[in-house]
Amino acid sequence: MTQNNNRKALGKGLEQLFNSEQLDFSNFEKEIVTSTPESEVKDIPIDEIRSNPYQPRVHFDEDALQELADSIKTHGVFEPIIVKKSIKGYELVAGERRTKASKLAGLDTIPAIVKDFDDQAMMEIALLENIQRENLSPIEEAQAYKNFMIKTNMTQEEIARRFGKSRSHITNLLGLLSLPSDVQEDLITGKISMSHARVLSKLESEDAIKELSAKIKNEGISVRTLEDISKDTDTLKRKHTIKIKEVPTRHRIYENTMREAIGTKVTISSNKITIPFDSGSDLDRIMEILNIEIGE
Repeated sequence: MTQNNNRKALGKGLEQLFNSEQLDFSNFEKEIVTSTPESEVKDIPIDEIRSNPYQPRVHFDEDALQELADSIKTHGVFEPIIVKKSIKGYELVAGERRTKASKLAGLDTIPAIVKDFDDQAMMEIALLENIQRENLSPIEEAQAYKNFMIKTNMTQEEIARRFGKSRSHITNLLGLLSLPSDVQEDLITGKISMSHARVLSKLESEDAIKELSAKIKNEGISVRTLEDISKDTDTLKRKHTIKIKEVPTRHRIYENTMREAIGTKVTISSNKITIPFDSGSDLDRIMEILNIEIGE
């Protein structure tokens, strides 16, 4: 089924929602729940449900899940989850926390609405539910936007409009992905703030980033102090604004094919093909593979 036909099958209201420039998760979920007859809400086995493959959230608040589980034990699941039928069982579309909490509460089944969605819709829904309702960590949100851009070839500007964010918000988040993994973990666990991390992400030296991250944790230096230290360009070189390289799908295919044939990374941009080489002998090897002979 094509993407357009797939979305038309959801009903006129949802088709209009997906085709709008900016998505809203509350409207999306409300439209599905209110338009679905009670007779079509099924109790399905929780063990047959898999997470949305595009779910960006990695960390779940265990205390909040337990609180929701206690509520479900007492009152049940107020709103059905939304799932997609898969080859084996179901894939979650919306309702990850309700599903986890229901399992924690000891339930075997959960009320669900079954709908069909294409991959892009699944990505959009998973990201929307988390950024508009469940507060992703900055790193999770950044990785989700990056993955979405790679999958859809959307620009930062288009992503910002689609999810109701400012362009600078998207740019600042993507910049966090350049931080060393242990510093990213410090941000996820709250040991450093988003404001601190944003300053660190503009520094070039990984050693300096780690050193300053340690000062934030051990000495509690303020964001203003961190900015002052970062302005010492003799010791800390600043990065240019981080941008995600947007490569047309056809170019990516050509790059991968040429890399496999030549054995070195090939890039295509600005109507140019760039083939790097390590030495004279490596250049000779590439010329030989390309079947190019140079006369003596």
